[in-house]
Amino acid sequence: MTDTVATAPRTGRSATPSVVGRLPEYLTIWVPLLLSAAHLISFSLWTIWISFTPSTLVPVSGWVGLRHYNAVLASRNWNIAFDNLLLFGSAFVLLSLVTGLMLAILLDQRIRGENTLRSIFLYPLAVSFVVTGTVWSWLLNPGLGIQKLVQDFGWTSFRFDWLVDRDMAIWTIVIAAIWQSSGFAMALFLAGLRSVDSDLVKAAQIDGAGPIRMYRRVILPTLWPITITVIVIQLQFAISTFDLVRALTNGGPGIATQLPALVVYDLMFQRGLLGRGAAAAVLMLLILLAVLLPYAAWRHLQRRRANHA
Repeated sequence: MTDTVATAPRTGRSATPSVVGRLPEYLTIWVPLLLSAAHLISFSLWTIWISFTPSTLVPVSGWVGLRHYNAVLASRNWNIAFDNLLLFGSAFVLLSLVTGLMLAILLDQRIRGENTLRSIFLYPLAVSFVVTGTVWSWLLNPGLGIQKLVQDFGWTSFRFDWLVDRDMAIWTIVIAAIWQSSGFAMALFLAGLRSVDSDLVKAAQIDGAGPIRMYRRVILPTLWPITITVIVIQLQFAISTFDLVRALTNGGPGIATQLPALVVYDLMFQRGLLGRGAAAAVLMLLILLAVLLPYAAWRHLQRRRANHA
């Protein structure tokens, strides 16, 4: 007589090794993510609280309501900085978008030396904004940069003194920012161009569409999700720009190139008005949320439509 021993399925043991085996992945992803979220949320809440207190050199308790916000919004520095942000943001985003798209179309032609050109166009991304601002301040300095070089060649009437011109100085920041960020837009657009359905291109060629018409009617309309992504990311950079302006113009001449981030720095660290600087930082956060929240809602709608399709 033989005994049969029933063995229970070991589902628990089979699941445990998989969880343990993926533990390094979870730790690698979630621990930094949670720490970053905690850091961002805690300091944002702390800044919001400080903006409603009478804090100056050090944080103090108390309640002053919207006094700091009213003072910031009524100040000349903030109004000039906000106007500069509108001009700098719109010009920078539009021109970097066009420049990146043109570079991507150029590389999409499978030209010789494509890898070298791609590296050259992407190289500015590896340079810090402080270095970018410093180098461009040398190039645009009328006494030692482009203007002096051209004048030394004999064109003594040539002038390129935007860096010291109150009306044109903001455009020096636009130039430096485009040089820094257009490679990023180029990389995204090039990835989009290389992912276009080849059947659409072949169908357009069969219909007799030329290169210009093919890009305008067939290829470029498929890139609008990438275009929106580039616009949002570049707007985020424009709103938070600090070190580039600090190194290039330091907000000058006078306060002609002042941006909101420089106003926050000036209030907090130069004037010792911690509460008012925190209020300016919260206003910057609201401007940033005005860009990011519609984008997040749009991405959510896109995912829902893709899931229901």
